[in-house]
Amino acid sequence: MIDQRESVSGAHFAFTDRWGGVSAAPYEQLNLGGAVGDDPAAVLANRKRAAAGLGLDAGRVVWMNQVHGADVAEVDGPWGDGTAIPSVDALVTARDGLALAVLTADCVPVLLADPVAGVAAAAHAGRPGMVAGVVPAAVKAMTDRGADPSRIVARTGPSVCGRCYEVPERMRAEVAAVEPAAYAETSWGTPAVDVAAGVHAQLERLGVRDVGRSPVCTMESPDHFSYRRDRATGRLAGYVWLD
Repeated sequence: MIDQRESVSGAHFAFTDRWGGVSAAPYEQLNLGGAVGDDPAAVLANRKRAAAGLGLDAGRVVWMNQVHGADVAEVDGPWGDGTAIPSVDALVTARDGLALAVLTADCVPVLLADPVAGVAAAAHAGRPGMVAGVVPAAVKAMTDRGADPSRIVARTGPSVCGRCYEVPERMRAEVAAVEPAAYAETSWGTPAVDVAAGVHAQLERLGVRDVGRSPVCTMESPDHFSYRRDRATGRLAGYVWLD
């Protein structure tokens, strides 16, 4: 259920795998995405299971409607009844005990926290979002609230690797023109993009030094959801929260 979990000075980071839930194929088992065609009751049960596995109250986990952009929403508490979940690709909060969640199935989940300032953020960095600058936008939202890049702890979770993310040559060139570090080649010798490498290059330029990258390629791993591999599939989640 929990693929990776880490705590640093009161900041907590976690990423799920696909197991330990109740969803039926093709979303088996721990699908946490509510907009992929799965039974809503199963998604709700899975979210409760994942939260419980992390010692969290599922009602204190905040989700977003991800749209492959670079907008950031500030969060002070769970979305209330009748409140539309914002269409953004990053969340930032200065509230202790409020978990921010990001959904992925090949894109890069980016979790950020400055434990000293008490500010956390979660970002969804697919290829379009990485190019649009969602990670710099999330870091700026944090610094606007007192965070210091030199204190920010950053963790990226399972995502499709540059050896597997094949794209047309023109697309690779367009991405590399914005972020050269994302230029890649597949293991079979065709043009590719390494989104995680691009994200980490952006973090380095922003002055974030405490970074960690998951070694898992979602397309290669049967323990993780991959949209590029399976198309109809579930979604993994990354969670970040502060004590």
